[in-house]
Amino acid sequence: MKMTDRGLVALIRHEGIVPAPYLDVRDVWTFGIGHTGAAGDPNPSSMKRGMPADLDQGIRKAFDTFRADIARYERDVCNAIAVPVEPHEFDALVSFHYNTGAIHSARLTQLLNAGLRDAAAEAFMGWLKPGAIRPRREAERDLFRHGRYPEGTIPVWPVDAKGRVSFARAARLLSENEALALLQPVPEPAGWLARLCIFLSSLIKRS
Repeated sequence: MKMTDRGLVALIRHEGIVPAPYLDVRDVWTFGIGHTGAAGDPNPSSMKRGMPADLDQGIRKAFDTFRADIARYERDVCNAIAVPVEPHEFDALVSFHYNTGAIHSARLTQLLNAGLRDAAAEAFMGWLKPGAIRPRREAERDLFRHGRYPEGTIPVWPVDAKGRVSFARAARLLSENEALALLQPVPEPAGWLARLCIFLSSLIKRS
């Protein structure tokens, strides 16, 4: 099972986008859309600090990394949940797991697998550290229970060379359509165009 487009956008909105390495609330080096070294390459602790000279390229890299990460979280949720779920419920569960990494041990998973959906919805609120995470937990609970997706633009936050994010003013605001477009992989050249690219590349190497 995969997240819906609306679910992906909701998750990205919760995380925000930082197109360079930053220190999260636990002082863990993070990049892009909540990516840490524990999720694999790239390792944010060894990436170049400070905002990229090309903001578009930095945003694209953040989305490329997120696209690789999210597949693992989707698989984790599929493996942890033993009962059928609706698409909006799955979206909420993946968002929760992406933030906590706790889908296998969470009480809400046990309750859901026992068929206690209302209790499972309320159990989202058992994960409230740090305290600033409460609005996200409430949104995930409401998405799980009612299929209510958050709306609005998605901020791209600036960060300095020491990894400190400034939330005073976004470097850019993305619409949902822009975010969805960035989630699509860049297609590889195909057919004659691919052969032309290879031929041109070989000419450049010879010159």
